[in-house]
Amino acid sequence: MGKLKLELDEVELRELRKQKFITIEQKRIEQIAKIAKPTVLAVGIGGAGSNVISWVKKRKVAGGKLISVNTDASHLAVSVAHKKILVGEKITKGLGCGGYPELGEQAMYETMDEVIKEVIGANIIFLVAGLGGGTGTGGTCALADELRRRISPEIHNLIVGVVTLPFEIETARMKIARQGIKRLQKSCDTVVVIDNNRLIKIAGNLPFRKALGVANTTIGKFIKGITETIATASLINLDYADLRAIMKGAGLASIGVGQGNGDGRVEQAVERALDGRLLDIEDITKARGVLIHVAGGEGMTLQDVHHAGELVKRSIPPKAKVIWGARVDKALKGTASVMVVLTGVESAFLRRHGQSRFRSLFSNKLKW
Repeated sequence: MGKLKLELDEVELRELRKQKFITIEQKRIEQIAKIAKPTVLAVGIGGAGSNVISWVKKRKVAGGKLISVNTDASHLAVSVAHKKILVGEKITKGLGCGGYPELGEQAMYETMDEVIKEVIGANIIFLVAGLGGGTGTGGTCALADELRRRISPEIHNLIVGVVTLPFEIETARMKIARQGIKRLQKSCDTVVVIDNNRLIKIAGNLPFRKALGVANTTIGKFIKGITETIATASLINLDYADLRAIMKGAGLASIGVGQGNGDGRVEQAVERALDGRLLDIEDITKARGVLIHVAGGEGMTLQDVHHAGELVKRSIPPKAKVIWGARVDKALKGTASVMVVLTGVESAFLRRHGQSRFRSLFSNKLKW
């Protein structure tokens, strides 16, 4: 009897040790997962950039930090973000830059340490701005340059510029914007360009205010979609390593977002996303990488997501790297939303207007 009890005690002891090991291992895995979880941060620079940050914040993005940076104190006061920073207070007195990018650059450098302190630890950094003006152009270029200088090459991160171009009729602003893009391409891994001139084709029949809102909405959906699909549990999560593979050193990128309703909603959404790209691309088949993000209501199936990916793949080169993610959004009942981002593309619009004519801007001492 004593021998049997001893054997039972040993079995119980082994079981207790096993359970303790499982508990310790689970905690260790959870700690590693917490450390390894990619951090996503978006910085809106200037009026247009801050407007996008407000759009995303009001829609309660999960898993990312949102920062608004501006030289205009009045606009910054009404912006919505997790953190707001007034830059260049000594230089601009909180009155903005008056469209002078060199002033925007000086203002950013005046407050650079405070901005860097908020930004430097993130794995994915979105720099959001409207190019062609002062704070957006000068401030964004300065911040991108400084991040590239301060971040060690060994740190696995992404710096993604997300910028809008002014209308072609705004000649002086367009020249400044092109200079800004050329400089950002040197500091950012990818620059997603939204050309407002494409809005004439995509949203020309909409009321003026709604048409201009298309660009902000597109950028907002891009940031919100990637942030939530990477940082929170999703139907199909985006893998950070794959995202880095298609965006690291990828140059220019184009984005399109489409929605479809009812029967055939996936086909509608994909077609509108590809036709509604907000950058004129010379040859879509030369794209280096493609990001596909699908969102739908609770009735969305895995077949819907797979079908969307297959439809997009028909339009791109077979060697292009494709990554995809999908989220269920209760607000999209009976609706499919598809976002397509093409990286490593060439812009027909920028080439047509002789981007190479403009000098490279790497020093804040150079005039715009």
